[in-house]
Amino acid sequence: MVVTIIRKELSMLFISPLAWIMLALIQLVFAGFFLVRLDAFLEIQSQLLQVINSPGITEVIISPVFALAAIVLLMLTPILSMRLLAEERRNRTLTLLISSPVSIIDIVLGKFLGLMIFLAVVIMLIVTLSISLRIGGVLDLGLLLSNTLGLFLVTACFSALGLYVSSLTAQPVIAAIGSLGILLGLWMIDLVASETDGWIHYVSLLKHFRYFNQGLIDTLSIAYCVLFIVTFLVLTIRRLDGERLYG
Repeated sequence: MVVTIIRKELSMLFISPLAWIMLALIQLVFAGFFLVRLDAFLEIQSQLLQVINSPGITEVIISPVFALAAIVLLMLTPILSMRLLAEERRNRTLTLLISSPVSIIDIVLGKFLGLMIFLAVVIMLIVTLSISLRIGGVLDLGLLLSNTLGLFLVTACFSALGLYVSSLTAQPVIAAIGSLGILLGLWMIDLVASETDGWIHYVSLLKHFRYFNQGLIDTLSIAYCVLFIVTFLVLTIRRLDGERLYG
């Protein structure tokens, strides 16, 4: 049943012109920023050659592109996740869905994985853009892998949170605003965490992504992201379970 729900979610996403427009705009933004960074690197390349252990194209071009991607996806994921459950509730199909002989876990995982497959396409397009630099230079594949893993994990965090907020309302717009508000709050925490070494340092979501962006695959950051994802998926399951039991 999970596969069926995933197929349904992907068909709904790719049928919608909004998804295609967002894909085009995202790639336009990333490609434009990529070319700006490439141009800047070519201007200073002769100077970098005179420096011992100077940063290469991966540090100068690819890492900033992935850092921008994390911010862009933070803004766009709420728009994509807002309809997952809120629209079902607004159209009065959620009651039929949760009363059907399908487990709540299958429903939640199907919707979450469907959105993640779509977002994985976005991430793979960024990776493809990055790999194109191998034509004229040498890539740090370890740093590229670290950035890809970090972006995938942080995007999964955005999606899990967006899915949970979508389960709380019947209005997709409210779900989008709520998710975006919480994610912007986490971004503010990241700005505060950059100025302190207190406990808030460990709460910041984008702070953990910064480790991946620098090429550090930190087990604590991986555990934090996994715990974040599992927590909001479990909250979503409990929310829908409550609706199934009590209506």
